[in-house]
Amino acid sequence: MTRIKCCGMTRIEDALLAAQLGADAIGVVFAARSPRKVSVAQAQAIVRAVPPFVVTVALFMDDDAAMVDEVVRTVRPSLLQFHGGESDDWCAGFGHPFLKAVAMGEGEAALPRLRRYPHASGLLLDGHGLGEAGGSGKAFDWSLMPRDLAQPLVLAGGLHAGNVAEAVRIARPWGVDVASGIEASPGIKDAARMEAFIAAVRAADARAA
Repeated sequence: MTRIKCCGMTRIEDALLAAQLGADAIGVVFAARSPRKVSVAQAQAIVRAVPPFVVTVALFMDDDAAMVDEVVRTVRPSLLQFHGGESDDWCAGFGHPFLKAVAMGEGEAALPRLRRYPHASGLLLDGHGLGEAGGSGKAFDWSLMPRDLAQPLVLAGGLHAGNVAEAVRIARPWGVDVASGIEASPGIKDAARMEAFIAAVRAADARAA
């Protein structure tokens, strides 16, 4: 079954709806460049409201170590996710499970970077270009998703209810990550789009079974 992460949560009600609809994970963003950035207090409220067995993920992009430490200590997310130029050793230094996002905007030329994060619990392949922020709504060539990596691979970038089934069929990812594809505006989720996205992923899984 393809796991689903709904990212860029800024409101408790959106996180709860994602969980009720069957999302496996929700993400909160601390990256300064993101229009979905939340405060520590906002993130604490969202994470505390999320029901059991739903993973919570805190996203960073080239933020300083003190901020990451504060979030680990006070928000207590299940996972960290790093979207910038952070090294594998730096990410692993917090002693917390993490995902490393890899910008796939360059296409095939980006693939060697996937080998640079042996300590990551999983890799998130996003459609944006190197050095750009995630959540851009850009897709990449899903056929580039490698099959020979031991780590779980999460597909992100430009996904929405209208294309995620095809993305799952082509890429066969361990999970999918969506932000802009389920939004009314940045950080504000649209209930109908969220429901349609999750239903489309589950329908794709059913067809593949």
